[in-house]
Amino acid sequence: MTEEPRWYALTAKHQHERALSQTLAVKGFETLAPTYLARSFWSDRTKEIERALFPGYVFCRLGLSGRNAVLDTPGISRIVGFGGRPTPIPDSEIEAIRAAVASKLPLRQWPHLKPGDRIRVERGPLKGIEGTLIRDKDGYQFVVGIELLQRSIAVQMDADSVSPAPAP
Repeated sequence: MTEEPRWYALTAKHQHERALSQTLAVKGFETLAPTYLARSFWSDRTKEIERALFPGYVFCRLGLSGRNAVLDTPGISRIVGFGGRPTPIPDSEIEAIRAAVASKLPLRQWPHLKPGDRIRVERGPLKGIEGTLIRDKDGYQFVVGIELLQRSIAVQMDADSVSPAPAP
């Protein structure tokens, strides 16, 4: 019985994502290690450098028979999963990442925020304020409230102006 190849996330040595992706491709695996251009500032110049969109990870399409060959690759430490079992990534998520990279539109890393997460406003008139992220038909809302009164207000926010709130 052979397993159909599925996409998995592999933990990769820091700043070696592209090289490990190429090594796995030479071994016959389909891989993805997407990058983006980031601006780096030094005291005397600014330069755009290519960085991994998912630092520390390489995506690889493999079946049951290919797991040992992948794990024997120097720089790959494990296949990401839960309960000691590798967990596949839906093809639709990989295709969405590929489409975003292929679009040539500006892209960058973004914190994984979901409704209910505590966030902090980083820019604009509400800078420094913390609240809760919610999603509705109009997009994302930033909710702040008065606990004593059990009342809240919601402010429509641009996604670029918020980040995860630090742990209390």
